Amino acid sequence: MALGDLVVASRFSVSSMAYNPLEGFASSGNHVNGDDMRIMSSSNSINNNSNICDFPEGASSSYAALMTTTSSMAYLPQTLVLCELRHDGFEESVPSGPSNSGLIAKWWPRDRMKTGCVALVLCLNISVNPPDVIKISPCARIECWIDPFSMIPQKALETIGRALTQQYERWQPRARYKMSLDPTVEEVKKLCTTCRKYAKSERVLFHYNGHGVPKPTANGEIWLFNKSYTQYIPLPINELDSWLKTPSIYVFDCSAAGMIVNAFMELQDCTISTSGPSTRDCILLAACEAHECLPQSVEFPADMFTSCLTTPIKMALRWFCSRSLLHESFDYSLIDKIPCRPTDRKTLLGELNWIFTAVTDTIAWNVLPHDLFQRLFRQDLLVASLFRNYLLAERIMRSANCSPISYPPLPSTHQHHMWDAWDMAAEICLAQLPNLVGDPNTEFLPSPFFTEQLTAFEMWLDHGSEHKKPPERLPIVLQVLLSHCHRCRALVLLGRYLDMGPWAVDLALSVGIFPYVLKLLQTTTPELQQILVFVWTKILALDKACQVDLVKDGEQTYFIRFLDSVEAYPEQRAMAAFVLAVIVDGHRRGQEACTEAGLIHVCLRQLQGSSPLEAQNEPLFLQWLCLCLGKLWEDFTEAQMTGLQMDAPAILAPLLLEPQPEVRAAAIFSLGTVLDIGFDTSRDGLVDEDCNADEKIRDEVGVVKSLLSVVSDGSPLVRAEVAVALSRFAFGHNKHLKSVAAAYWKPQSNSVLTSLPSFVIKGSGSGHTTPTHYMPQGSIVSSTIAPSLRFGNESQSVVRDGRVSTSSPLATPGIMHGSPLSDDSSQHSDSGMLNDCVSNGGLNRTRPRPLDNALYLQCVLAMCTLAKDPSPRVAGLGQRVLSIIGIEQVAAKSVKSGGGSVRPGESISTPKPSLAGLARSSSWFELNGGHFPLTFRTPPVSPPRPSYLGMRRVFSLEFRPHLMNSADSGLADPRLGSDGPSGVSEPSFLPQSNIYNWSCGHFSKPLLTAADDSEELIARREEREKMALDHILKCQHSSVSKLHNQIASWDTKFETGTNSALLLPFLPVVIAADEKERIRVWNYEQATLLNSFDNHDYPDQGISRLYLVNELDESLLLVASKDGNIRIWKDYMSKGHQKLVTAFSSVQGNRPGACNVNTVVDWQQHSGYLFTSGEMSSIMAWDMDKEQLVNTIPLTSDCSVSA
Repeated sequence: MALGDLVVASRFSVSSMAYNPLEGFASSGNHVNGDDMRIMSSSNSINNNSNICDFPEGASSSYAALMTTTSSMAYLPQTLVLCELRHDGFEESVPSGPSNSGLIAKWWPRDRMKTGCVALVLCLNISVNPPDVIKISPCARIECWIDPFSMIPQKALETIGRALTQQYERWQPRARYKMSLDPTVEEVKKLCTTCRKYAKSERVLFHYNGHGVPKPTANGEIWLFNKSYTQYIPLPINELDSWLKTPSIYVFDCSAAGMIVNAFMELQDCTISTSGPSTRDCILLAACEAHECLPQSVEFPADMFTSCLTTPIKMALRWFCSRSLLHESFDYSLIDKIPCRPTDRKTLLGELNWIFTAVTDTIAWNVLPHDLFQRLFRQDLLVASLFRNYLLAERIMRSANCSPISYPPLPSTHQHHMWDAWDMAAEICLAQLPNLVGDPNTEFLPSPFFTEQLTAFEMWLDHGSEHKKPPERLPIVLQVLLSHCHRCRALVLLGRYLDMGPWAVDLALSVGIFPYVLKLLQTTTPELQQILVFVWTKILALDKACQVDLVKDGEQTYFIRFLDSVEAYPEQRAMAAFVLAVIVDGHRRGQEACTEAGLIHVCLRQLQGSSPLEAQNEPLFLQWLCLCLGKLWEDFTEAQMTGLQMDAPAILAPLLLEPQPEVRAAAIFSLGTVLDIGFDTSRDGLVDEDCNADEKIRDEVGVVKSLLSVVSDGSPLVRAEVAVALSRFAFGHNKHLKSVAAAYWKPQSNSVLTSLPSFVIKGSGSGHTTPTHYMPQGSIVSSTIAPSLRFGNESQSVVRDGRVSTSSPLATPGIMHGSPLSDDSSQHSDSGMLNDCVSNGGLNRTRPRPLDNALYLQCVLAMCTLAKDPSPRVAGLGQRVLSIIGIEQVAAKSVKSGGGSVRPGESISTPKPSLAGLARSSSWFELNGGHFPLTFRTPPVSPPRPSYLGMRRVFSLEFRPHLMNSADSGLADPRLGSDGPSGVSEPSFLPQSNIYNWSCGHFSKPLLTAADDSEELIARREEREKMALDHILKCQHSSVSKLHNQIASWDTKFETGTNSALLLPFLPVVIAADEKERIRVWNYEQATLLNSFDNHDYPDQGISRLYLVNELDESLLLVASKDGNIRIWKDYMSKGHQKLVTAFSSVQGNRPGACNVNTVVDWQQHSGYLFTSGEMSSIMAWDMDKEQLVNTIPLTSDCSVSA
């Protein structure tokens, strides 16, 4: 019912708009004849672009009263249909789902680098000053917090060396440490080669302290000693690099250290110019630039750079105290007495170390490119620690007019505002230090640093977006994930952030979130389960590459326990099912681990429930339980057998009646993948072919019957899954399906034709359609051989409990053994099509036992129905399924007979085939309504005898040999021409399901906040509602007069004349269609063509009706064809950009003897119902929100519905 129908209805009843969706059929749209379009209006009518004219005085008060008392709900439909994710480009786009995009591997490589050996070279030459350095008095003397002049030189040197080793061990305790004190060149060479030998492919750290030797030379040479310590010996950087090789990291703590860095960069450039891009992994840290000397102030240690790198907290606190208000009253010796270990976060030292790590990580992540941040701060623990401390060194040494440098170079960070947060946290902690040192029992009060930073991050979440600056405190959120006191809040905030989109997940992974959330799966805290599952949902929705890590650590059990819990909401458990589905998706080890953990039992119990009240009914949860099961046993025999033993098909079958198409499609996917078609290469032939054969046949029959019940579902998403599932069945039973199909369409004698049953669908009590057994039905379809057909009681003798008797041609020996004709012709058949077993590498498929031939015939007819589906994608899948059983598409050929011939291009009026009321015909063209003819890849046979061609128009079915090397193979994919049944020998050649990938898109979208409609859409709807109400009320008080004012007139340029037209209510636009279903959209004010397109390209053509769907919002165009097919379009006014939203066949089961369908439809927006009928004895009610046939209303008379 369109908006105009509501206007008409309101003229007669203003006070009440009571509505029964199954009553009343209103008309919308104008049916016109001819090419000339004219739009007329009466003198009192209102043009939809003009202002509302004034009412007479007597009506004005009544109009105002109605405006204030009548709600828009009484007139305007609020129901929106066909605007879900599944309707967004179903025909055009193919979703990819979670992929191995490599993001997790990029930001968290499994082969992380480790520093395996550390070489410490100290050239101090205590008590001897280098010749090129003039020292002030007093000057800095402290090395590794030791005064070298407090003991004899040799002992001081050894003590300093041990202290430096201990300081490095704080950051990498498992590395090998080698010292060389005041060494010669030979000693350094031996040291370097030994370290490289120990480290193998790991990183080697070379620390050089040159405080007792001259500055490096301009060529980048560092100075060592001769054996007698009488000369300084230079060591070129290229020789040192050749000894240490790669990967390596150098620390140079000496004056003019920048000379070394410059020489190394020149060496790198020279290598690149001669041998191409270098793969050497070398990192350099230098204390100062080439023209600078180290600070000599006595307030600093002599090795300030080394102290910042190895003892950052002590150095930072001393430097801070000297510049804060504490410098006069604070006892610096207390810093050396800070209690407890730096790894204990509940102590002052642990708190400071934790805050320092968070601050330096935050600075680095916000300043560095993310790939460089990953290399320096996430790849190697020791390198990451050194670079965090290097940021502190830059801040402190710049205050002493010294600028540390590095390779790769880093931008300046010494003035970053996060240092202010560090200073405040340090001051708060230092204020407690005297009491903590004086009284060991004093309780330490944690700093408010992390609480404040989480609050700042929360504020960003309230106002930030993808197009704004990223949240700079994201690394701090990462740091607090492993803290008990802040973990829950941090996880909640992290979940909110990840929910903002894939870009947010990418940034979080770049910070290094993955190992943290992976470790958190080991916790058993109930409060964290829901948010952890949500976080993993967001990560896996973007990248499934981490499924290996989850299974390796046994973390799948965490999600299985959550899935089986009763405390969580169904929506939350749906996320756990999604995570588990991703874990097992194409991952055999994941399938095995989840099967061993009892995932199948958990999912089936959730689907079934111990009682009807306990059974789950949340659509998203049902959908993902089915998808999880489908992915779990997809091509995995062990899981398939487990599912069949638990009666999984019987549990899944009721879901095919669910109102949500996604649930129905997911259930079909699960039913289809439970079929074992021999793609599990892990069995190695250990499964006994005859083991539980009867049970397997029974299960297969149950699955196939369930699939056949939804062949005519209203959603193309569902029908596409049916086609994919039937393709798996067709691959496994190719030989038998091909034989039945060939025998069915081969011209037979009268006795043969009398034995063919028909498949009918009858309505169940709930209004849904369910398949019945094969039942005889009289004279259903007019055939070219109608005089030879005898239906009725004769055919009952060949049907026994749904099986074909031995007198049926389907049960003849030739057919039962695979020959489509007779035993004599079997020698001509293509042996490659009928091989009982396929061997292709690891593929070993055993021959399935044959099922009931009547069931095979049902499957063939269902495949034919799918092959002519109004949805192009479903039709393509159906045709690929037919190619699997040996049927290929060929051009139609006209055959003269009887009363006349068919003109070129003339469409043939034949009954629409469907699973409802199909009888045997001698031609494929009749069966398929003229959409496309097929040919079998079978041995050559004689053409049909003329006696069988008794009707006026006949298209013959060709039988021709299939040539494997022929260019015209008729196969959907040329690769199908390989060995195996129908040339199919690989699972990848079968049609692939899309429901899993489509469903994964749900979790990539925001889940915590409802998607708000844009203000523009809301404003437009309010404007249209007001306009519609104004027009309705005006019409209620207007007098009906003759239409004499012509608004517009133009030539539609249709060759066959305009068949149907539709006016848009809010735009000067009219949609017109001709008999060939060519649709044109016109702006009638400007007489310009906005768009033109074909509704479809099938031969059967003819428009029944045009309707607007969701006309108050983004309207859709519903096009009803005379053959009963419904197609709904979006963006139909944009030239060349129209998209098919959905398509389905709306009529099922024509009246016996009917030659044409002549479908009649009516659309009612406020209920979302589409009513269809025609040459049939019932009216079908389709719920377009559910995309499902919800009721079949029987007609009392035998007359057809005409309007």
